Amino acid sequence: MENIKKEIKALKETIEYHNQRYYVLDDPEISDADYDQLFQRLLHLEKQHPELDFPDSPTRKVGAGPKGGFLQVTHRSPMLSLGNCFDDQQIRDFDKRVRKFLGDNAPVTYTVEPKIDGLAVELVYEKGVLTVASTRGDGNVGEDVTRNIKTILNVPLKLTARKKSLPIPDLLEVRGEVYMDLGAFETLNRKRAA
Repeated sequence: MENIKKEIKALKETIEYHNQRYYVLDDPEISDADYDQLFQRLLHLEKQHPELDFPDSPTRKVGAGPKGGFLQVTHRSPMLSLGNCFDDQQIRDFDKRVRKFLGDNAPVTYTVEPKIDGLAVELVYEKGVLTVASTRGDGNVGEDVTRNIKTILNVPLKLTARKKSLPIPDLLEVRGEVYMDLGAFETLNRKRAA
């Protein structure tokens, strides 16, 4: 048991270190796959030894706190993260949980797409107008990135109803990932290098 405690402690410290490098310094030292491996190992150990699973574990956190330099935004409801599946058994386990929650006879359909690693954001529209855009941050408090988001052509600054039967709500919160496709990223790098 002492070896398990030591491994959990070492994993927590390593993951916290890499969280700091990734979320705060924007300078990761390991790949996402290597990070996920460490994280999954810690999750596995905490599941096998619930007496060693503490509330301060990195497995209980989402993202990181605001970095500073931006105004803070408190989310109306927590902005959580989705879990990952790394093998067939984890997918089957997820399906079992879904069917148990919905009931055995409920129809279930899945859509699977490649993982996009971007910046999780929340867009808040009031009466159809984009008023605030913020990062996920720690899930409860993020950073105000409204000015930055308004420069993205695909993000509407004002919503318009296509049908009168589907009016724009007074308050609409939209959550998703902001990312740059590889072609646009390469173009940006070429322009910066010139």
